[in-house]
Amino acid sequence: MAEPRPSDTSPTLGINSARSALKFGAERVAELWLDRRRRDRRLAELAAAAREASVPVRQVQREALDQAAGGANHQGAIAWVRGSTARPTQDLDGLLATLKHPPLLLILDGVTDPHNLGACLRSADGAGADAVIAPKDKAAGLTPVAVKVASGAAESVPFVPVTNLARTLARLKDAGVWLVGTADNAEASLFEADLRGPMGLVLGGEGSGMRRLTREHCDLLVRLPMRGRVESLNVSVAAGVCLYEALRQRGG
Repeated sequence: MAEPRPSDTSPTLGINSARSALKFGAERVAELWLDRRRRDRRLAELAAAAREASVPVRQVQREALDQAAGGANHQGAIAWVRGSTARPTQDLDGLLATLKHPPLLLILDGVTDPHNLGACLRSADGAGADAVIAPKDKAAGLTPVAVKVASGAAESVPFVPVTNLARTLARLKDAGVWLVGTADNAEASLFEADLRGPMGLVLGGEGSGMRRLTREHCDLLVRLPMRGRVESLNVSVAAGVCLYEALRQRGG
């Protein structure tokens, strides 16, 4: 018999993602499922963290975890979370207003692969980005796969899906954010650009790159130098390179 799932929740898969959900939003975690056949330190620590946060822990059969995960790798742990960690568009202005440093934003135009979105969120967390912005439509959202690949960053980095990306870019420019987009045919190299001020790094989706309107809103286009035979990098790899160059310029 299938295990009853908490109502109005979505699964957050994997040990790191479940730990992050408990750390950054335990009040939204309805229940933690753990593989009842596993007896290891990492799951025991996760169970202890859940009980400390007053989150119910249920030991379930692996088959129940497999079914809930839909074939994705859950590592023996699923946190059932109420609502989405995605932030509404109107939160963006308040977020920028509270920063004590020049904002560093990652803006993704049409990234459709949840694995790439998760990897971008993870790089954004590592480099200290203040938010990741993406369109609501025709783009990957915070699916269980994206959250799993993000390895906790889906809870720690604000993810802001917007209805109209071009309008959001215009608002950011009005707020003094400098928009730097990546394009293979750009004249300037990423390493020649000044990334120390209020900054939005704009990357296009897999294959097609940035849309025309997005490109037109950028203040500067840069390319990533390519010395080998391949013509471009995966969007999540390119995002990591850009974010860490910004981090380096800002003093690491």
